[in-house]
Amino acid sequence: MTHLGHACVLLETGSARLLIDPGVWSFDFEDLRDLDGVLITHQHLDHIDPVRLPSLMAANQHAELIIDPGTTAEVEKLGLPARVANVGDVIELGGATVTAVGGVHALIHADIEVPPNIGYVVDNGAFYHPGDSLHVPEQDITVLGLPLDAPWLRLGEAVDFYRAVNPKVALPIHEQTASQKGIDIAHYRFRSLGPAGARFEVPPVGTTIELN
Repeated sequence: MTHLGHACVLLETGSARLLIDPGVWSFDFEDLRDLDGVLITHQHLDHIDPVRLPSLMAANQHAELIIDPGTTAEVEKLGLPARVANVGDVIELGGATVTAVGGVHALIHADIEVPPNIGYVVDNGAFYHPGDSLHVPEQDITVLGLPLDAPWLRLGEAVDFYRAVNPKVALPIHEQTASQKGIDIAHYRFRSLGPAGARFEVPPVGTTIELN
């Protein structure tokens, strides 16, 4: 797995190469090749970059673009073919199985409309990317992309989400709205308050780590 900044994750399962949430704060994803799928959890720009996405898809014509229902209009404007993932859908991408879960973005404020948000569970729990939600899936999760900071998130909620999912490994994502001091505090709390037996790892952005 490679964390490419904020919510963007490049996942290599052994059978598939999947890119999740290439947004405007993500690094160098437009140079990726040999992708089997590009998955978007929701319409916010930190999860989908409309400027770089078309060239990425043009360079990866074998890849299928998977989007949530709320991102349909934006992708149509870009002229990109895409498959809309609805909750409960099971999608095959290059030998990997992706299950769509959740459905709704976490609440930011009562005056802000809540958009759709699809979380993606890969290979029946090998990896879970929740997007901007704290949805706890029914599958046992091996590796969790754990949101660290956001306008919709309190640290205590993130800790409780971590405990509820109870993965074997948690990796922080969605961190670029926090200062370095805030990131350090969150890492400390995840390590000290996380579920017993879980491992919290912090791979440097852009480095690839092997997860077993």
